[in-house]
Amino acid sequence: MAVRFVESSRLPTAWGEFDMHGFEDVEANKEHLVLTLGDVSGGEPVLARVHSECLTGDALFSMRCDCGNQLQAALEAIAREGRGALFYLRQEGRGIGLLNKIRAYRLQDAGADTVEANERLGFGADMRDYSILHPMLEHLHIKSVRLMTNNPRKVAALEELGIEVAERIPLHTGSNPHNEKYLATKAGKLGHMIGGEG
Repeated sequence: MAVRFVESSRLPTAWGEFDMHGFEDVEANKEHLVLTLGDVSGGEPVLARVHSECLTGDALFSMRCDCGNQLQAALEAIAREGRGALFYLRQEGRGIGLLNKIRAYRLQDAGADTVEANERLGFGADMRDYSILHPMLEHLHIKSVRLMTNNPRKVAALEELGIEVAERIPLHTGSNPHNEKYLATKAGKLGHMIGGEG
């Protein structure tokens, strides 16, 4: 895995001052970030969120998904705790890219659900590759996490990388009338634990 650390800097936010660490995936020509708060290098499990880029939700405030709300809630939780890490992976649209995501949205406008739309475009339901996390976690000396996620596949992916998931913390936020079908599909077809401890 050709992911290399590039540089770190401070990043003041509305919730606190984080350290921002930049990584370059040479093979995929993608750049990824990790925001950390406090000392994450000890042996204690680190409160963490693995967040895949969602330009429409994170930056454009889309109500078609819950991504932007989850991003904000994770940063708030880390700030409250005073210690944690948010991994921001450039894997737009569950790995299909921004323009294909717009194509998938058009299919959803015509009645397809989020999984069907990806499949009609010739993609898998979830194309994300979590192996890129391994060099980032190693660089930050993180061996155990308390993972904020509703996605059991994400838990399994980290455990396959040799990262202990000491706890899964549900992250239920951002539900609205525009994303009811999307959230139901994530629960029904992708196994997300939505609407309770699952």
